[in-house]
Amino acid sequence: MPTTRPAEPHAAWTDVLADYLITDPFFYCVAAPAVVLLGISKSGFGAGLGSLAVPLMAMAVTVPQAAAILMPVLFVIDVLGIAAYRRDFDLVLLKFLVPWGLVGTLVGYLIFSRLETHWVAGLVGFFTLVFLAQRLLFPSSPQGMAPPRWLGAILTTLSGFTSFIAHTGAPPVNAYLLPMRLHPVKFAATLSVYFFFMNFAKWLPYAALGLFDWRNLGTAMVLMPLVPLGVWSGVRIARRIKPKLFYQMVYLGMFLTGSKLLWDACH
Repeated sequence: MPTTRPAEPHAAWTDVLADYLITDPFFYCVAAPAVVLLGISKSGFGAGLGSLAVPLMAMAVTVPQAAAILMPVLFVIDVLGIAAYRRDFDLVLLKFLVPWGLVGTLVGYLIFSRLETHWVAGLVGFFTLVFLAQRLLFPSSPQGMAPPRWLGAILTTLSGFTSFIAHTGAPPVNAYLLPMRLHPVKFAATLSVYFFFMNFAKWLPYAALGLFDWRNLGTAMVLMPLVPLGVWSGVRIARRIKPKLFYQMVYLGMFLTGSKLLWDACH
């Protein structure tokens, strides 16, 4: 009479572990640099580079899953960023940015299930490159000048929308802020607080859409130790770098982000 062999303890442990976190080594090869880039970007330096996080992770998981995994990571990054810049943000500017960003978040929630996220990312990439070309070909005065508020409302709403869909909210709001030529620390601080509100507003909608589960949350906890490294690096550079070099690096970040998002949409 044939007998069945009991499951090996190692195999059973692996199966249990797979219920609570992603075990694919390739995922962590792309997720680790994504989280570090996100920390650097959300702390203000290399603004826009954080938009590469979801496309990088989407090489191993779906875009909605990548966005869900990054939510706890973003929360910790935002809290660390606010702690570092708590005296440096522009409150008047935030009173304008946050409400329009929340409008975009609401729109993103309402049509999330009907959207192809890679096309949204492609549009963000296209307009990022168009804006960058305009900035380089027709630079503003060194003193800086605020764009029209109606344009700011459109760009910030787009930022909230794309932030909800794929955590790619930086390029549109950068397009509004960059012509103002804010001091690097004020620029970084204002973005840190702005994205704290944008990301905080996503929690309930993401839960309602069924994007959270124990596996995604467990994977986020594994990635969490990388957060302080990215935030510390970004804050340290933003406080020490010269304004001209800071904005050159922001432009480089926007170019890389726009190119990557557009490439992903076309392939």
